[in-house]
Amino acid sequence: MSNFDRSPAERMFHALAFEVVAIVISAPLAAWITGQSVVSMGVLTAIIATIAVAWNMLYNWAFDRLQMSRGFARTYWVRAAHAVGFEVGLILIVIPLIAVWLDVSLWRALVLDIGLVLFYLPYGFLFNLGYDKIREGLMTDR
Repeated sequence: MSNFDRSPAERMFHALAFEVVAIVISAPLAAWITGQSVVSMGVLTAIIATIAVAWNMLYNWAFDRLQMSRGFARTYWVRAAHAVGFEVGLILIVIPLIAVWLDVSLWRALVLDIGLVLFYLPYGFLFNLGYDKIREGLMTDR
């Protein structure tokens, strides 16, 4: 198996690990910022995470295919572009959900989601960078 040819099981592990760690960090932070209960924000972030898991798997599959067809290296700049692209797609998917859940306008939902992106963008970059390094080390040990 090549370095970027990942099984569905590994894709699921990657996506779930990403989301579980993110929920543990972001739900209390979002509750504090919005004044909502931790339970309400925890459920909302879990729903968003479920959506994000599906988006993550699809997005990373497409990213891997693009890399295989174009042959580029996963540099810091590529990883930064990867993280931005993922978050832009997720924003477009979840803004209506946030608006309905919190009973706010789409504009307010966008502002709140931008706050989440300010957390998730560096988190996604660092998580995926770390994941790549750990995966690379495990693959060279085989």
